[in-house]
Amino acid sequence: MAKDFSTREENYSKWYNDIVQRAGLAENSAVRGCMVIKPYGYAIWEKMQAALDKMFKDTGHSNAYFPIFIPKSFFSKEAAHVEGFAKECAVVTHYRLKNDPDGKGIVVDEDAKLEEELIVRPTSETIIWDTYRNWVQSYRDLPILINQWANVVRWEMRTRMFLRTAEFLWQEGHTAHATREEAVEETERMLDVYADFAENFMAIPVLKGTKSANERFAGAVETYCIEALMQDGKALQAGTSHFLGQNFAKAFDVKFASQEGTLEHVWATSWGVSTRLVGALIMAHSDDHGLVLPPKLAPNQVVIVPIYKSADQQNLVVEKAREIQRQLQKAGISVKLDDRDTYKPGWKFNEYEFKGVPVRIAIGPRDVENGTLELARRDTLQKEIIQMKGIEQTIEKMLNDIQENLYRKALEFRERSTYKADTWDEFIDILDNKGGFILAHWDGTAETEQKIKEETKATIRLIPLNNIPEEGKCIFTGKPSSQRVVFARAY
Repeated sequence: MAKDFSTREENYSKWYNDIVQRAGLAENSAVRGCMVIKPYGYAIWEKMQAALDKMFKDTGHSNAYFPIFIPKSFFSKEAAHVEGFAKECAVVTHYRLKNDPDGKGIVVDEDAKLEEELIVRPTSETIIWDTYRNWVQSYRDLPILINQWANVVRWEMRTRMFLRTAEFLWQEGHTAHATREEAVEETERMLDVYADFAENFMAIPVLKGTKSANERFAGAVETYCIEALMQDGKALQAGTSHFLGQNFAKAFDVKFASQEGTLEHVWATSWGVSTRLVGALIMAHSDDHGLVLPPKLAPNQVVIVPIYKSADQQNLVVEKAREIQRQLQKAGISVKLDDRDTYKPGWKFNEYEFKGVPVRIAIGPRDVENGTLELARRDTLQKEIIQMKGIEQTIEKMLNDIQENLYRKALEFRERSTYKADTWDEFIDILDNKGGFILAHWDGTAETEQKIKEETKATIRLIPLNNIPEEGKCIFTGKPSSQRVVFARAY
């Protein structure tokens, strides 16, 4: 390991940033708070996009695109929404620059001031619901099941690549329904889609639940979420699905003629995940040797590194390596053959280990002669010699084993890092010395939740779905409580 690479124990924050940069995932840009997503990092996001996009379409959704600019007046139509996003909004006030006559360079042309200022999209509810007003007249026009892949801007003061940046990539679903029941069903369905993706593609176990009123999406009636636990004991909100009720339909006057002939406001949902999932992937699985990727989201599931000394050996080994590459690709496995002669095999081993490629194949002249290969697993760092014959089945099984092992390890970590606290002292001790998820009683008031947050920086991550009722006393006020909720410090 390079001396400039931090371990998790030494400096978790630096360890994370080192992986992001040295694995070639992203780098800081010239624009404060924004990042450049590099090809390898974007390839991971593309894998996520492809899997999620199929899941959305399998549940009846279609993709569309809406403007990045939103008239400022739209935000004033939904009071809770504007209050929730006002401090993060970037505002466009002019549409032209000009050369300064006093020689001070380029300045804003004051004659080109917009009649109405535009908000750079922090989320799209307002522009979409203004559009839906033109799409909905009758119950026959419902439901509308739309998803958008887009970028958004939220002017963050403290940023960290992938986890919190001023601009980030995401998808946002926006649906319209004839009844409350349909909208709630949609909200819960999409939460299940996110949980399925997190567990079966990202290999990250998640808790499902609803947010408290303090943590609810601005303008939502109910916010459902999935929460994951990172290796430093902090929680990360990995996806949200919002039941918006009729709030936006009323704000933008979106009505439909029902089957009974009455004029009704439609019912709404919105749901989204973002590039912060790449950050979750890093923090949930990676180790002190670098990035660790689950096979289902790895840009390259296998890398083949030829080993040779002479030109004759090179031709022999590379030809066999290409043959193996073709075999694996035919079986649907993504394979990179690194036959560059400008880097030594040892350098390549270190490079692909750091980049988290799930399986590495090394092949030399003796392997060609004996019909063998050396396999190295990234998750366990174990090596073994295997026969070339049946390589497709061997690799497929190994990739499945790695995917399952990463999930199992993450689940075991979460179970070890989930605690119950019955007193304030217990709560503080766990927070400061262990971290993780804390199951504790809360009196149900926003005031108590806010005071706990102010004193400890811990928040209620969720109220678990199908939570088991349990009488107890609030850890902060001692008042009666009917259930435990999940607290944690979070990203």
